[in-house]
Amino acid sequence: MFIPFLTVILAPVVLAQIVYDSAHNTTPIIGTWSTGSKQVSTGSGFANPANESFIYPKTTGVSYSFTDDGFYEVARYRFNSNATEPSCITGVLNWHHGTYQLVDNGSIILTPFGDGYQQIQDPCAAVSNFIEGYNDTELYQSWQIFTDPTDGPKLHMFNFDGSPVAPQFQLSATPNMLPTQLLRNVTPSTSLTSQSLFVNAGGRSWSPASVLMLGTQWLSVVKTRILQ
Repeated sequence: MFIPFLTVILAPVVLAQIVYDSAHNTTPIIGTWSTGSKQVSTGSGFANPANESFIYPKTTGVSYSFTDDGFYEVARYRFNSNATEPSCITGVLNWHHGTYQLVDNGSIILTPFGDGYQQIQDPCAAVSNFIEGYNDTELYQSWQIFTDPTDGPKLHMFNFDGSPVAPQFQLSATPNMLPTQLLRNVTPSTSLTSQSLFVNAGGRSWSPASVLMLGTQWLSVVKTRILQ
C-alpha cells in the first residue's frame, strides 16, 4: 500500500546518493509495469477521466507507467479485507497521473496533476458506493529493477518505511498512458493527508453503471471469503 508524502515530511529518511546505472537497474524504469497476472494496466483500457468512470479488469492489481520526460500514470484495483468484519470488504479503483522525480537518494516522488479520482465501495459505511477526487502526492523510499529469468524485467518499489510494493513486471518498454495533461475540469490541489485507503477529501459522485459493476464483483469476493 502506498504512503502519502506527509509521512515523510514528519519523519524524513536519509539515504546515500544513488547512481542510476546498470548495476542499480538492468533496464530503465521507462515503460508500463503491472503486478501479478498483469491484467491491470494504465492507459485507455482502465480509466475514462472525462466522465470519471472505470473499465473493470478481470482481476485486481496495480500498474505504473513512466515516460522518459518525467510523466507518470498509476492504475489500481484492490479489495481490502476487514479481519473483524469479514463481510465488510472494501473495493477500490484508483487512477491518477502527473509528474515524477527520481531523487538522488534513490526515492521517487509522484506529484499528481489534480484530476485523479477513485471509486470506493464499503458496504459498512454510511455511503456504500461513491466516486471522489484523488490528488495525493506519493513518495517511495527506493526502487530497483532486476531481471526475472522467466518474466524478464521486474520493478521493485518500496514505501517510505521500507515495506515493499508488490513487484511489477514490464508490459511494454513504451509507456501505455493517457495524455500527459489535465483531462477533466477540476481545480487542481494536492492532498498531503494520510488515509487508510486511497482516499482524500475530494468531491463525491455516483455513476450507476460503475456502481453496478463494482457491486457485482464485490459480492463475488464476499461470497468467496465467507465460504473459506
